[in-house]
Amino acid sequence: MTGYIERTIASLITASERAAISEQLAFSEGVLQRVDPRVKVAGLFALIIVVAASRQVRVIAVLFVIAAVLAAASNVRMRRLAGWVWSPVLFFTGAIALPAIFLTPGRPIAFLGTATVTEQGLRAAAFLIGRAETASTLSALLVLTTPWPWVLKALRILRCPMVVVAILGMTYRYIFVILQAALEMFEARKSRTVGILPPAERRRLASSAAGVLLSKSVQMSSEVHLAMRSRGFRGEIHVLHDFRARAADWCWLAGFGLLAAAALWWGR
Repeated sequence: MTGYIERTIASLITASERAAISEQLAFSEGVLQRVDPRVKVAGLFALIIVVAASRQVRVIAVLFVIAAVLAAASNVRMRRLAGWVWSPVLFFTGAIALPAIFLTPGRPIAFLGTATVTEQGLRAAAFLIGRAETASTLSALLVLTTPWPWVLKALRILRCPMVVVAILGMTYRYIFVILQAALEMFEARKSRTVGILPPAERRRLASSAAGVLLSKSVQMSSEVHLAMRSRGFRGEIHVLHDFRARAADWCWLAGFGLLAAAALWWGR
């Protein structure tokens, strides 16, 4: 059986590989990759708001299909999207929505032992899962088809608070720094370990590794903040890439706006 250290190293490597794949997708030749980041941020956020406000399951289903089509046209594989987004969201959201099927009062449509499945419960569960899946798919489209620094710059241009943009940028960057530190820690431990550790030792190793990573992250945050202040950082993040909207970008913006308005009207 694979040991605890091997599984942890494998999961850390998988996370790094996913980040590398996402970066490659953002620079590939796809439909959404050619759209101005400001248009994508505004358009996809508008669709997410419409999904949250819609009162019709069919409207949410249509937006989900449109998001899947855009993903396919942007070189995002359905299997990858299912493994990275749809399955985790379905697992966690389904665990929350499942009790609503039985606990929501309404017209009974089926009986499972002593539990009663109601029409209103199924509808509530469908709304919750549909909204979560569609919103997460639209969010994943933005991240997978746009380099992260461009997303931050687009948010800043659209008047997102400077503090929020700085926190998002630093968090994204130092997640991978901490992942690399954890990977080095567990590889060093593996090179000094013979055989499979007993359960008690694995728990002790996990708790000690978490404590070391926490102390490293706190120390690193202080050092990075002092280094940035000494180099003139005052909260504003600058990206050298300049955005230039073309005629096609304005068409995409109009399309996002029309789609959001139609879905909002239809989903009243």
